[in-house]
Amino acid sequence: MNGDERLTRAYELYEAAVFGGDTTATETGHHGLDSLEADLALARGRLLHADFLHRREEDPGELPAFERALDLYTRLGDTRGQGETLFWLGCFHQVVRDDAATARPLLQRSFDLASHDGDQLTMSYAIRHLGFADLEAGDRAGGREKLEESARIRRELGFLPGLAAAQLALAQLAYEEDRDEEAAALLEQARESAARSRAHGVLAWIDAARVRI
Repeated sequence: MNGDERLTRAYELYEAAVFGGDTTATETGHHGLDSLEADLALARGRLLHADFLHRREEDPGELPAFERALDLYTRLGDTRGQGETLFWLGCFHQVVRDDAATARPLLQRSFDLASHDGDQLTMSYAIRHLGFADLEAGDRAGGREKLEESARIRRELGFLPGLAAAQLALAQLAYEEDRDEEAAALLEQARESAARSRAHGVLAWIDAARVRI
């Protein structure tokens, strides 16, 4: 059959258990399907979060999707999956629920796990949103430092759409701190990064910011 190899393997393991008498086959199959389900739940939650960003209406399925993914990754001992999912849980509480108190420890745990596993992309997301949390709490120096670190990681990864978003955030911060020339330069860098990667959504954010700045 077509599809994810873990699903195909589960069918093979069913036959090994029923027809071949392998009493250990189902345990292996369940492990693979738990891994697949975790990946699906995380992917579903991310799509629902994208829907929120467009519609600004919370979908009741977003939080349960992330919680299910975290539960499965934890049971599987998949710390990389846990780190990524903890970021999205933190992002949900910070962005959708506007609940910084709940979001911060989730984001910090995400960053710690991602650092341990060398997952630089998740690190860049987690430290970016920890920077937003610092700014909201009035710690502008800490927030700026974290946003700059997120931009540095994304530049090293060659993650241009994410770099453009990071440069935009730094430009907005510079503008708020009356560093107008720096803000203009960062906006231009953001536009270049977004244009090179054809990140049209980020380009729209930049154009909106240009009107304000």
